[in-house]
Order: sequence, then structure tokens, then C-alpha cells
Amino acid sequence: MLLTDIIRYNLYHYNQNLLLNLFIMRYKILKPTLFILGISLCSFTFFQFEKNQILQDMLMSVLNQAHYSPLKVNDEFSEKAFNLYLKRIDISKKFLLQSDVDALSKYKKSIDDEINNGTFDFYKLSADIIANRIKEKEDWAKEILATPFNYSIDEEYETDGEKLKYASSEKELKAEWTKMLKYQTLSRLDEMLTGQEKAKAKKDSVYTEKTFDSLEVDARRKTLKANVEWFKRLNKITTKDRFSTYINTITGLYDPHTEYFAPKEKKKFDQSMSGQFEGIGARLQSKDGILKVSEIIVGSPSFKQGELKAGDEIHKVAQGSNEPKDITDMDMDDAIDLIKGKKGTEVRLTVKKPDGSFKVIPIIRDVIEMDETYAKSAILNNKKKIGYIYLPMFYADFTRNGAHRCSADMKKELEKLKNQGVEGIIVDLRDNGGGSLQEVVEMAGLFIPRGPVVQVKDKMGKVYVMEDKNSDITWDGPLAILVNHGSASASEILAAAIQDYKRGVIIGTQSFGKGTVQSFYNLDQYLLPQFDSVKPLGEVKITNQKFYRINGGATQLKGVMPDVVLPDPYAFIEVGEKELDYPMAWDEIIKATYNEYATINYTKVKKGSSERIKSSAAFKLIETESKELKAKKDDTKYNLSIDKYRAEQKHLRDEFKKYDELKIDIKGFSAELPSFDKEVLKNDTTKYNREIKWTKNIQKDNYIFEASNIVNDMK
Repeated sequence: MLLTDIIRYNLYHYNQNLLLNLFIMRYKILKPTLFILGISLCSFTFFQFEKNQILQDMLMSVLNQAHYSPLKVNDEFSEKAFNLYLKRIDISKKFLLQSDVDALSKYKKSIDDEINNGTFDFYKLSADIIANRIKEKEDWAKEILATPFNYSIDEEYETDGEKLKYASSEKELKAEWTKMLKYQTLSRLDEMLTGQEKAKAKKDSVYTEKTFDSLEVDARRKTLKANVEWFKRLNKITTKDRFSTYINTITGLYDPHTEYFAPKEKKKFDQSMSGQFEGIGARLQSKDGILKVSEIIVGSPSFKQGELKAGDEIHKVAQGSNEPKDITDMDMDDAIDLIKGKKGTEVRLTVKKPDGSFKVIPIIRDVIEMDETYAKSAILNNKKKIGYIYLPMFYADFTRNGAHRCSADMKKELEKLKNQGVEGIIVDLRDNGGGSLQEVVEMAGLFIPRGPVVQVKDKMGKVYVMEDKNSDITWDGPLAILVNHGSASASEILAAAIQDYKRGVIIGTQSFGKGTVQSFYNLDQYLLPQFDSVKPLGEVKITNQKFYRINGGATQLKGVMPDVVLPDPYAFIEVGEKELDYPMAWDEIIKATYNEYATINYTKVKKGSSERIKSSAAFKLIETESKELKAKKDDTKYNLSIDKYRAEQKHLRDEFKKYDELKIDIKGFSAELPSFDKEVLKNDTTKYNREIKWTKNIQKDNYIFEASNIVNDMK
């Protein structure tokens, strides 16, 4: 029996007993005579339980049983939960007053007692307060933006909420809101004035000059519209959503990656992991309350049906023959939820065509693949022909036959590139946040013979070695892997394994530092049948293991340090796992048994790269950018005098113009699609043009260019 199965088995029986005991102890509604009369507890209807109480009880018991490092629920736990919760519900300090915080503070050391007793006084009070404050601030925004601001006052606005204190009075808080809305309006006003000045300088006859007062009115109108949309989203937050925030504050104390997913959120997560969803296959955008089709995905249900076109406006949505629902002015996410649906079901769209005519278009939904999440490749030309593979995430979907798995897709891309005679491979894992652990093991096996890839340690201290058991190698030539601060989890496993085997060269910047493994636990499966009425409860993603490099060190917090470190715009800014709330600690275990390669001259590679970086104008510019970004990050205040604000913005625009040099093609470096892809895409002009644009962006990427130089040095 697998460790996860053992945990689930124990959890099921543990939670059955837990709920029965809670029913007796917490609610005390069963009289002793009921047992004498022989009425079974299991046959009693548990209608007295509130869903939130059951959810919290289940969550805490699963956390206690399954988490890698369970916490003691005590006063210290309570205080941490209190502080984290306030941060999450009002990080900008623009809603709560100090008096609100004082009212909530009486629960600062009793949240643990509420968890144990099944009460929610703190949560209920906080939810009422924040809901009322949101409504109040919505009225403030409309009132403040109704009249022009005084732009001659020399005052500053602090944009970093963590540097602020809670306002002591409504007057003080309203003054902060006035500054915030003035700052937002100033930003738009500066943009308009700058655009007008440029048009005048060019003597653009089409451009009609507007007065300052007219532009100011437009800027406030746009600011109001943006805030109306913001408050529309805030007002859509349901009591379920607020409770999820509260619950996720509790899970957040365990580590940053343990979190509760309501059923709807879990569905979105699964779609992002699989790169698939069920719908009609149209890309949509919202403008002025109208949902408009921007693109039809080739091969999708919309494409096959043939009547829905880019430029069509969707006004109504009906489920089959049911009454259509008007989606004009509806929130975009809600409208899309109506359009999406299960494979095989029908949706009928009432659309307005560009000529003004209306038409009802029936479409049968199907599985849609989001191909931008899948691995793809290009041929780089830099002295030698080098293969480049971009992998945005470690995706996997084992629920459908023939579904995409990133290790299989990576193998296909490698085969394509081999067939075109490439002399080296670059795998780009920058900003790849991870994914399937099993997929990364299989992917590592494409580059090494059988052997360990990663070590996994469970909460009992037992270490499991995950190995590639297939002796076949898809690519045995020069290999480089690009990483950055956004490369996390599975990305770090692959980079670390390649580095430990000395199989390739890791290039870029220090990775994110996530060295933990999570599993999903469906809370419904632990419920007794008598609790069916509260389903679905959702699922909880729990950190139940830590992974380690085969050299014994954890990637947790430290990440992977590249063999060749390249200049980085964020070099002086703290990023990564260590900057999250309550990350787990770094440690190490015993090294696994493996054989290192001895084919790469790392000294030569590092020396060659170092010399190129020193003479590279682009990397010198990136080093300058890193210092300026650090200075700008620390300076979070803006002067709200229009003259001083505009002077500062002009200075910044002039300063950042020099970075335009990083957006031009690199001399002697080009990228193109593999011949196989050109042939496949020749009848899909939309996707073909999108991929051509992608290759053009590669030609401007100094990190990919330097990686190709390093691959050239490896042979």
C-alpha cells in the first residue's frame, strides 16, 4: 500500500470517529434515552451541523493527520492567524480603521479556542466589518471623484500598504482615499497630457487639442470607471468566498503551498494543470460591458460549426433549448462560465454581427486544448544549429486517453530537433512554476540513463528515491537549461538533477526555492453518508513530503544556483520562497548513489561566458537596470503636485528609453520553427503567425543568445 493510500485510509476512519464524537460533545443534543431505545447514532440526521463547521473540522483533522509538519493549535497559532488574516483582507489598509482592528483584536489569542469549539465569532465579525467598509468606500470613491482635485498641493501618497498604519478616524482614512484616487487620476492625466504634447510636437493635423480641464474630467471619468469595475468584483465576493479566505489563512500558517480549494476553484486548478477545458474554443474579450470574440481556435467546436467569427458580439447565452440569459454588462468571468460547459452539451449564443444583424448560433461543446501551455521548439542559428525548447509548466492529465503529458511532448520536440541535425539543446524553464513530480522524473530520463532523479522524504522521516528506470536516452548531446527566479518546484528538480549528474550546464539566475510536495485530499470522501447534504466541501492541497536533490541538499529556500550566473534585473530584490509567509526550513539528507558525467569542461564554459558578459552592452544595461529597480522598489512614495509628478514620470520615461536596446534583434542570431511545425501550421494562418512572432521574440532574448553561445562552447 502506498503512503498516500495509508494516510487516506487512516484519515477516513479517523474522521468518521471525529465527526461522531464532535456531534456528541459539541452539540449535546442526543439524550441518553435515545441510546436506551436503541436508536443508532449513525442513523441520525446531522442537520444541526453547519457546513462551515464541518468544513473546518474536516480540514483541521486532515491537516493534523497528513501535513508534513503539523502545528500546535494554541495562542501562538492564534496570533499568527490573526495577523495573517488582517493582511489578507486589507493589505493596503484602505478599508479597516484602527477601531475595527481593536474590535477584532479581542480574538487575537482565541482563534485557537474557536477552532477547537467550532465557533466563528471572529470570522463573522470580520466578514460583517469588511463588507460594510467596502460598501462605504464605494460611496466615497463616487463622491471624491465627482469634483476636480487640487493638483497644486505639495503632498505625497504612499503606495506600499505595509508601510502605513491603520487610520485612526474616518476623516483620516477618507484623506488617504482622496490621495489614492488623486494618484490614479494623475497617472491617467499625465498619460493624456504626454500624448497631446507628442502630437503637437509632430504637428499631427488629425489630433484635436483639449484643454487641461477637459482632460482632467476624462481622467477622473476613467478612474471612476476603473473603480466601479473594482467594486463590482469586490461586491461579488460571497460569504463562501470570505470563508475560503479565512480557512486559507489557517492553512497558510502551515506553509505557503497548503491551501483549501472550493469545488469551483479546484476545477480551475485542474484545467491549468492539464492545459485543457471544455467549451466552444473562442478567445473572448470584454469592452464597455460587451463580450466580443477576438479569435476562433482552429479545430475547436466554434471553428467546426463555422458561424461564430472574430468580431462578433455575444449578447445572450442559452443552455440548449432553455431561455437565453442576457450577458450584457455581466462580469466577464460569469459570462464565460455560462458559455463553457461539459463536452457534448449544447450552448446557443445570440450574437450581433459587425453589420448589426443578430443571429442565434448553436454549438456543441468539446474538449479544448490550450496549446500555449504546451512544450514547443525552435531552431536557433548561432554559428551552429541549436535546438531550443520552451516548457511553460510540467503539465499532465491522466484522465483522458491521448491527453498531453509534458514528458511525452518533450520527447516529440527532441525528436523533431534531432531530425533537423541540431548540435545542442537548450531547455527553457524560466518562469516555469512546476507541476507533476512523476513527469519531471520521466523527463530527466530523456537525458540520462536509468538512475535516481529526486529523493522524497515523508512526515515519518522515510526517504523514497524516485528513479528513471528506462535506460533509453532521447538526447545525449550538449545540453543547457535556462532558469530564473520564477523557476520552481518540478523545474528545480530537473535543473538540480542535470546539475548533480553534471549532464548539462544550468544558466540564468537563482531559482525560486520551492522544495515541497503537495497532494490533494477530497474532503467529501471522508464524510459519513449522513453528511451528504453538505457536499461538495471541496479539496485541500497539503504539503505532505519534501523533495531533495540526489546530492542530498534540499532546494527549499535555497533553490538551484546556476553553473553560469547571468546579470539579472532583480539581482538586488528579494524574491522567491523565502519571501512568502511561513515557508518551511531548508535541510539535507544522505546523498543518493549515482555516477557523474565527465564530458563538460565547466571551467572553459564559465570563463567564456564571463568574458562575453563583460563585453556585452546588453548585459551591462541589465546590471544598470537592476540597480535602478532596487532604488525604485524602495521609493514607494509619489508626489501629488502635478508639476512634480509629471517631472518625475518624465525622468523615469527618459531613463527607461535606454532599455529599448534590449528589445532589438541580436546581430548574427536568428530563430525559426522546425520544418515539421511549418508544414503542420501552413493551413492555420492565425496560429502560424503567432508562432512566427514567438520566434522573432527569441531573436531579441539575450539570455537565450548567451545560452546558445555556451552550448557552442560545450563541444
